[in-house]
Amino acid sequence: MSTVATRVNCELLNQWANDASGPVALHLRQTLLPVEGEGGVIFPPTYADIGYNIDTLADGRKGATIDSVGSQANRMEPLFKSVRKDDNNEINPLAELVPQIEIILKSEETDGKIYERKQSLLDLAHRSADAVVKATPGLRKHIDPAFEALNRDGNAWHLCALAPTSLLFGVWDSRDGTGVKLPRLIRAMIRAWDVEVLHSAAQFNSVWKALDPEQRQALEKEAKANKTKLSEKGFSDAPSVFRTDKVAHFVNNAPNPEARVLGGVLVKGPIERTVTVNLIALRALKGGNDEQTKQIHKYLLYLALIAATSEFDLFLREGCLLRYADAEDEWIKVPRRGEPRKIELPDRDELLKVAKEAVKPFQKDWPTDGESETKLAYRFDIKKAKELLSKKSEEEAAAS
Repeated sequence: MSTVATRVNCELLNQWANDASGPVALHLRQTLLPVEGEGGVIFPPTYADIGYNIDTLADGRKGATIDSVGSQANRMEPLFKSVRKDDNNEINPLAELVPQIEIILKSEETDGKIYERKQSLLDLAHRSADAVVKATPGLRKHIDPAFEALNRDGNAWHLCALAPTSLLFGVWDSRDGTGVKLPRLIRAMIRAWDVEVLHSAAQFNSVWKALDPEQRQALEKEAKANKTKLSEKGFSDAPSVFRTDKVAHFVNNAPNPEARVLGGVLVKGPIERTVTVNLIALRALKGGNDEQTKQIHKYLLYLALIAATSEFDLFLREGCLLRYADAEDEWIKVPRRGEPRKIELPDRDELLKVAKEAVKPFQKDWPTDGESETKLAYRFDIKKAKELLSKKSEEEAAAS
């Protein structure tokens, strides 16, 4: 692979978005560091039954998942969310690129004022196919036809106008819907290499030793009657050494690492964030005609590049605070055949400028019939939610 990066302009990016013989993907690699510096200890996410997700390669190297594909998507999507100051002045330029659809979950009156509790569509786990969308009639009347057009004719225009990030980060209309399932156009992940698992131990000391025998006896009797443990209520000392009882705590008279409380990983190798923009999946999306298809491809490509190049906070969880290294981001153009080549994208201001133009054809199809002053907020209906819970799936109906 060439070590010299070729600078590409927006005209070439527009060509790649539509040219079936063009690159199959654009790939970004970023180097991250713990705030403590190289060789720091960080805490990966823990998963049920396995703890940290660590793979051992054939050469003995160990790689740990630091942030999963789904988690990265959930961090990138809100980048496009509207953020306002107290005076309601917009301060996030990315919010202009997508419709700011919200769901009004409930209304409360305090001191004579009505306060609405809202949830942004950009925060929902299943995006435009989320269950809460299905139970919001005013919004569903727009979303359902968009999925139906995609399912019936392969026309993604309406969904692209209403919920472009559903196309960007993937969506599955599995809940009382069409069953349409779309892959992610942008896929990101963070891994750490050459890691060693550490363990922690802690001891909670309660007031137990200071109590007299009668007080202890009374508490023990009450705990027994209520089938609870004193340590769970903070009235007994509680060590924190083992995280599971599924395996033996001791093996050969020594603490079993498989049962110990996890204490992070010592990172000896690089921490890398990789982002792939899937141009094949992008080109597979179609509009109602050739012009709409080109507009969809251009719009979503620039949203993907802006999401990929946004430097959001890397406080991933307690004990895992990272930062971007000084090393330059490495973008690679991946051809269908042949050697990948380093490229240099247009600067962020240029990407944002083109994206603001690309969104204009879709803005005319943004809904304006919402139930608040923004015209983009729709009210959740608990009755509709209950109906969804009682509704049988096609398989259940056939079985009955």
